[in-house]
Amino acid sequence: MGLELTEAYIDGLAPNAAAIKNARGLIQKRKLVQLNRTADDTLLFGECAGSGKSNYVCSADFIQPDKPVTRCSCPSRQFPCKHALAIMYAYAAGESFTVAEVPEDIASKREKIEKREEKQTQTAAQEQDPVKAAKKKATSKNALKKKVQAQLDGLDALEKLLLTLIRDGLGTIDAKTVKMINEQVKQMGNYYLTGAQNELRRLALLLAEKNNREQHYTYIIAQMTRLHALIQKGRRHLQAKLDDPELALDAESTIEEWLGHAWQLSELQEYGKMTEQAELIQLSFISYDDPGRQEYIDLGYWMEMGTSHIYRTLQYRPYRAAKHLREEDSFMEIAAVPALYRYPGDLNPRVRWDGMTTRAIKPEDIQKVREQAQRSYADIVKQVKNQLKNPLADEHPAIVIHAAEICGISSGGYAITDGSGQHMVLSTVGGVYPDTVQLLSFLPADQLRDVAVLGIFEHRMDTGELVLQPLSIVTNDTIVRLLY
Repeated sequence: MGLELTEAYIDGLAPNAAAIKNARGLIQKRKLVQLNRTADDTLLFGECAGSGKSNYVCSADFIQPDKPVTRCSCPSRQFPCKHALAIMYAYAAGESFTVAEVPEDIASKREKIEKREEKQTQTAAQEQDPVKAAKKKATSKNALKKKVQAQLDGLDALEKLLLTLIRDGLGTIDAKTVKMINEQVKQMGNYYLTGAQNELRRLALLLAEKNNREQHYTYIIAQMTRLHALIQKGRRHLQAKLDDPELALDAESTIEEWLGHAWQLSELQEYGKMTEQAELIQLSFISYDDPGRQEYIDLGYWMEMGTSHIYRTLQYRPYRAAKHLREEDSFMEIAAVPALYRYPGDLNPRVRWDGMTTRAIKPEDIQKVREQAQRSYADIVKQVKNQLKNPLADEHPAIVIHAAEICGISSGGYAITDGSGQHMVLSTVGGVYPDTVQLLSFLPADQLRDVAVLGIFEHRMDTGELVLQPLSIVTNDTIVRLLY
């Protein structure tokens, strides 16, 4: 068979766990009544018995291997639906497929896609016309000035609010104050300040915890500090942009995202934030609810093979649209991407890619991960502290660290040691991460010695401690995920 499909890859295409279960159930119940493939294996298609009199006609089109397209005549709003997934699972399982020609309707759809891509190419060429480009640029400048001025006005309003809270004192904050802050949260959207909107909402949520407010004072102050930093850095950046509309985007820091800019892949490529032919291995994954953003977030930690770089993939699923968006899941293979796009960031910048192929993880891949583990605990702590000095940086930097041993300590917890007396205390960080330290007691001794540990750091505001939470342990022959 020319097309290489694995169950893990198909799992990654599924919108949720229920779709996977239902698709496998269709195969077990022998609901696939017809299975076809083209001679070049670029198209899988067939029919699946449903609840009605007519079978559902479904297909999985791999004419672009890194961008498969699934189609089905069923009424499901999930993509891929369980019927298209079942077709792929059947192929991966070695089921017999009859060679057949491409159906006319799919051939027509392929032709339309090809024409659309040609038109996009022609449009891009036309936009190179000097006269049209100059007119478009002038319009863009005027729109940019208006947006920047609105953002500056929004930062002024946010600063006024913060100064009022500080002047009146946290002890005076009541339900009326929290309601006023939430009204200001809505206004931040009108000022095109989505980053400020999210952080102000987080502050409101902390202040609304009236029963535990005193316990949260340290974190409330930290959140206000973050908002203050956003105001100061954002204002300087926006003022410079207002004075010089030709000012390039800041592709080194995260300030553009904080101010609401949504990076396009073409922009990242233009600023040299793209690597060709990269391979990545996922070391950890978590999905969680972020009330500050009012979104569910699927977060993956990945290492780029051959480097020590740890990247993050982030999928945001807004509350209102969550049921229509595919939830990401743990990925257990090597992702080979033709183009890897990196967002501006610190130790763990966000990455994206448009299409990928996969392969199984080999023993040498595990060894490459272990080889990239950092060994100098002093240098690691320095890197982390340098990042955490910036209030707008990621609060939980992730690093792969070599541990000569993961051992118990007198307080009853655990620590990692480098074998020369240097150690780091392991503890669960605050927020969305479940406790992983307690799981260490279930691991055999050989998985606690001479290992690489993917961990995230946190500076505890109340005690001043710098703690490390283990997410995965890389042994000689496997990756032990403490978090899925």
